[in-house]
Amino acid sequence: VFLGNGPSGICLSYLLSGYTPYFKRDCLHPHPILQRKLEEAPDVSILDQDLEYLSEGLEGRSHSPVALLFDTLLRPDTDFGGTAESVLTWWHETDRAIPHLVLGRNPPGGAWHSIEGSMITLSRGEWMGLPDLQFKDWLRQKRRGLRNNRATAEDIAQYYQHYVMKKGLQKNFRCGTVVTSVRKVSAESISNHAQKDLQKSDSLWNFSEENMEVFQVDGFMKTFKGDKEPFSVYAENVVLATGTYDSPTWLGVKGENLSYVHHQLSALEEAVKNNSIGITSDPVLIVGAGLTAADAILFAHHCNIPVIHVFRRRVSDPGLIFNQLPKMMYPEYHKVHQMMKEQSAACAGPYECYVSLPEHHVLSFGKDKKCIFQDKNGYQKVYKISMALVLTGSNPNLSFLPNNGIDLAVDSDQPVNPKRNPIDVDPFTYECTQEKGLYALGPLAGDNFVRFVQGGALAAASSLLKKANKNPP
Repeated sequence: VFLGNGPSGICLSYLLSGYTPYFKRDCLHPHPILQRKLEEAPDVSILDQDLEYLSEGLEGRSHSPVALLFDTLLRPDTDFGGTAESVLTWWHETDRAIPHLVLGRNPPGGAWHSIEGSMITLSRGEWMGLPDLQFKDWLRQKRRGLRNNRATAEDIAQYYQHYVMKKGLQKNFRCGTVVTSVRKVSAESISNHAQKDLQKSDSLWNFSEENMEVFQVDGFMKTFKGDKEPFSVYAENVVLATGTYDSPTWLGVKGENLSYVHHQLSALEEAVKNNSIGITSDPVLIVGAGLTAADAILFAHHCNIPVIHVFRRRVSDPGLIFNQLPKMMYPEYHKVHQMMKEQSAACAGPYECYVSLPEHHVLSFGKDKKCIFQDKNGYQKVYKISMALVLTGSNPNLSFLPNNGIDLAVDSDQPVNPKRNPIDVDPFTYECTQEKGLYALGPLAGDNFVRFVQGGALAAASSLLKKANKNPP
């Protein structure tokens, strides 16, 4: 059972539905050492090879060796602006399929369906694609091009839905499902009639084994009438692929629960749509210095809405995402960065309707919509605002796991966080170090970009095929 039907879940479903990658004969990979390794066993599927050996020595923009391996097989020289074709060919070997269920709240594509459709992605369009169906080919069929090589969230959400249909994966997907609990139970404790049902299906389980443990996954499905229909599923392996879009981070300051303080960009879009905010309003406060905050600034700027922008870092801080993005590819984010630099409260710059307060933090939100800030020297300022958007990241919701999944994290004293404290997984199988049979993919395992979450799916598929003994020698 997979929890989550975003790109990680879709990619893993593809690999467990019998779609098997092989090295394409007569292909030349730009990485000579990898080329030599691929030529050593051309008839053995990549899923059955030693992923650690193949990925050794690869470098790139991910810390995961298997993510780099799969990415370089799918897009050989993309980081250097190359357009070399994938060196993989896909065979549909139905006898190698492993029965699985993919559970998700949204249609296939996961959180991509919750993001404002006109938002442009940070990644280049072709990096959003899944194996064996290029994103740009799909866009071309829609007679659309990529803007600056980038795509909108709406395009991507539609592409993922299309991918699931096109590859015939929909029979494994159950959308509109919410999982409330995942726990290990002993096979004996499963009721007799559930055991009989399981043995009738093409199950690999043999319940005569003493003290065998399985996972019990409980939750409910939303029906067309809006009712909640409960379900329980038993599985030998569970894959966590729920992403981190669930709960926005709070600052934890006084007044943050007041009705004018929001934690999602959609609140600003809503306020503009129903005219409760406009050119003559008090400024909108935007807290945070990541890309969502930048998207909010661009949106407000576009609507001529005044903005006060507060963030804790220095503008020149190398950890700031804007200092890591190539200017040519991301002109609009570069513009926000320029505004942050040139338009601080201390000195008026060329941009109207925007004030930047670097190295400040919010002390409190008042009922009268007055907000108090403090700078690094302890000086305080007060501004009257119309609404506040706290956009400082989000955390995964793992409330369905015992102890919110904290025991699975790298630092088991702290909550799971995709950037600072991911779930501790084996880098070549993505199985949790603390809990056998449980896998974690995507942001939960520290892989935050779509192009790199697919390596986790490759690692997990390879491990699950070995367990099911569906690997040829």
